[in-house]
Amino acid sequence: MNKIVANVEEACEGIQDGMTLMIGGFGLCGIPENSISELVKLNVTGLTCISNNAGVDDFGLGLLLQKKQIKKMISSYVGENDEFERQMLSGELEVDLIPQGSLAERCRAGGAGIPAFFTPAGYGTEVAEGKEVREFDGKPHILESALTADFAIVKAWKGDTAGNLVFKGTARNFNPMMAMAGKITIAEVEELLEPGELNPNEIHTPGIFVQRIFQGKGYEKRIEQRTVRQK
Repeated sequence: MNKIVANVEEACEGIQDGMTLMIGGFGLCGIPENSISELVKLNVTGLTCISNNAGVDDFGLGLLLQKKQIKKMISSYVGENDEFERQMLSGELEVDLIPQGSLAERCRAGGAGIPAFFTPAGYGTEVAEGKEVREFDGKPHILESALTADFAIVKAWKGDTAGNLVFKGTARNFNPMMAMAGKITIAEVEELLEPGELNPNEIHTPGIFVQRIFQGKGYEKRIEQRTVRQK
């Protein structure tokens, strides 16, 4: 099945105010730059965004925060984004902070059809408030629910027209789990190939999970904090 769409505008058709979106990436590594820019242009508001973090002030999901398009962030790290921190502390932005491993597993569980799971991470902290606690092997665990989204938007290194994806290095991060958990998954890729051109043993996300794919362009691939050694 050919899942290619002509451009980012066609890929993002149907994204509306108030929807829940999963956005792949970790910091600025492996983020769907083209699709985020399109969301800014669409000016959709009231979004719930599930993402490890929100980029930086002037790039990545930080661009959506600047325009107050995000109502709620479900993430694990505030980190480098001053506007994220400001909106969270002022109460302008609803934030659900989750241990990073739990966030990844909640996305994976959503894609696998597992409604919930028990984990020791977060027990005894604010993370556990209001959640069921059960003991396994003498250790308390909290019940975490799976996460799904109206749209999952991911970025891959290579993909084919059937939606099979290959991620490069650490840009793999949250992308494969999120690709499984969207009702509609959009994949933007650097290289778009024909079926059979990808080594089947190297495919990270099978095309069954992807509904729309397009070849992106103009990737900046910024580095959050560039550190080099002294000469």
